Amino acid sequence: MGSYSPTPNPEILPPGNDYVPPPQAVRRSRPMAPATYLLVAINCAVFLAMLMHGVSAGSPSTDQLMHWGADNAGAVLNSGQWWRIVSAMFVHVGIIHLATNMWCLWNLSLLAEPLLGTFGVLAAYILTGAAGNLLSTFVNWMSYPEARGSAGGFLFPAGAGASGAVFGIAGVLIVLLKSQRLPVPPEELKKLRKSVIYFAAINLVIGFSISFGAAAAGSGLRIDNMAHLGGFACGLLFAAPLVPRLGSPRRLFDTRLRVGVVGVVALLVLFGFYLAQLPG
Repeated sequence: MGSYSPTPNPEILPPGNDYVPPPQAVRRSRPMAPATYLLVAINCAVFLAMLMHGVSAGSPSTDQLMHWGADNAGAVLNSGQWWRIVSAMFVHVGIIHLATNMWCLWNLSLLAEPLLGTFGVLAAYILTGAAGNLLSTFVNWMSYPEARGSAGGFLFPAGAGASGAVFGIAGVLIVLLKSQRLPVPPEELKKLRKSVIYFAAINLVIGFSISFGAAAAGSGLRIDNMAHLGGFACGLLFAAPLVPRLGSPRRLFDTRLRVGVVGVVALLVLFGFYLAQLPG
């Protein structure tokens, strides 16, 4: 799912061979899910734009990824390029990386949109993706002290991908599918929730296992586990005050959604402020 491009010659993991597929909602008819369609379309459009400007479809370089908005601890904290915290969640490290993330996003977001609404899914994607990238930025800054003074921060690994947000939406679903308000048979609801939990847990374990194995073998391969973990934790936090839109009074849902959005935004701003004060 999430992937780092190591410096200077990235080796890209084909995640489609390693990751457990996301659960798919049981649907009798195709739902209207504009947020899902929009997010997938933006990610695909960015990748197509990269290809049209000469970026490799299978193994883009670190410089190419950085040009298109990948996250990088030095660029964010040394150069003040905070926009990368958001832009990186729409940039992908090759066609397999994009296809895997979009498949997971499509299935999880189609399940989440009836529970969160269009605005709720967009907010969950942006906020949990940003949380994952902020945590990744922090961990990389602390892990590579020798790179902190580099011009542009290019000695830090470049992180990109929607997987932090995908894990965030999984976290949201784990909370919301516990609700007794949903007009879904309890057994079906229990199976859906359990499949989301398995998806998140197994893929987190796989990501950390690959990273440890690559480190032990001296490989340049990197998985952005901190983005996954940060996105997932933020998803749980974001959903904590919520009730699902289905089966809940509109005013109650809207109020709790605003509480969730404002609370997470406040925490991310505070964390960003803390990062900005870190010693170089």
